[in-house]
Amino acid sequence: MTEQPSKSVISSEARKVSSLRPTATMPRIALVTPVFNSGKYVEQTIRSVLAQNYPNLDYFIVDGGSTDGTLDIIRKYEDQISGWLSEPDNGMYDALNKGFERTTGEIMGWISATDMLHPGGLAVVGSVFRGLPGVEWITGRPTLYNEEGQVYNVHPVPRWSRIRFLAGFNRYIMQEATYWRRSLWDKAGGRVDAALRMAGDFELWVRFFRHARLYPVDALIGGFRMHDDSLGLQRMEECHRIHDQIIRTELERIPQGSLLKAFRAFNGGIKKVPFLRYAWWRLLERPLYTWHGPDRPLVIRYDAEKGWHLES
Repeated sequence: MTEQPSKSVISSEARKVSSLRPTATMPRIALVTPVFNSGKYVEQTIRSVLAQNYPNLDYFIVDGGSTDGTLDIIRKYEDQISGWLSEPDNGMYDALNKGFERTTGEIMGWISATDMLHPGGLAVVGSVFRGLPGVEWITGRPTLYNEEGQVYNVHPVPRWSRIRFLAGFNRYIMQEATYWRRSLWDKAGGRVDAALRMAGDFELWVRFFRHARLYPVDALIGGFRMHDDSLGLQRMEECHRIHDQIIRTELERIPQGSLLKAFRAFNGGIKKVPFLRYAWWRLLERPLYTWHGPDRPLVIRYDAEKGWHLES
């Protein structure tokens, strides 16, 4: 019978220190997994993290009081992670804040309990940040897993700028492949907005864009699992409404806000006309997204001579 914790469970500090000694060669990565009743998937998630064999990982799991066997799975691996916590919370973003408060890594990111890292993904993250000290925020190629955990879709290298993101050319920055420096996290407020039940990552990206450019990495880091229990997929329209409200609020802060508001209103009206939607995307939206303007970020790529480097 599964033992249920009354308040919280945290693995010992002695175990944490002995299993996660810092190294001088790779930056310390703080990685958090928020979980609640995800026993069907969470073991694959944990194994994808541990299989990285990353030498300087601060991995913390925050459970919201699961009753489905999730805690038994976490206990199987508690000797191989920094620690874990189980107690009621106010949703995934509240759990993330708890987890990040208990980590010390200079590089940060999270992997949800249904998603997975690609082999070598954390090595990409660590070596990029080690080799490019001016880079504060990165995202890898967007990728999708099916429900069985098989990769079935790898997207082209995306490129965002703050203006294009707020204009609405592409609202999906794949959280599973996105990492940042703790210094950026602190500048942007040092938290995820726990008042949001959905789209907290989107709101965090908006704050990050105030301080740093997002650099795409031509590599596989992490992927999103498509499954029927996904809250975002189940309530996509509501999620988009939250995105739009976040952007409307942000546009009040920037000089180009009025122009972008007008563009978004006109763009939204065009998209409501079925026979114009595709033509509009092909003739205007896609060219503007790919336009080589001064705001378009360079891509981080690897070669044997240069290592990780920025190129157009």
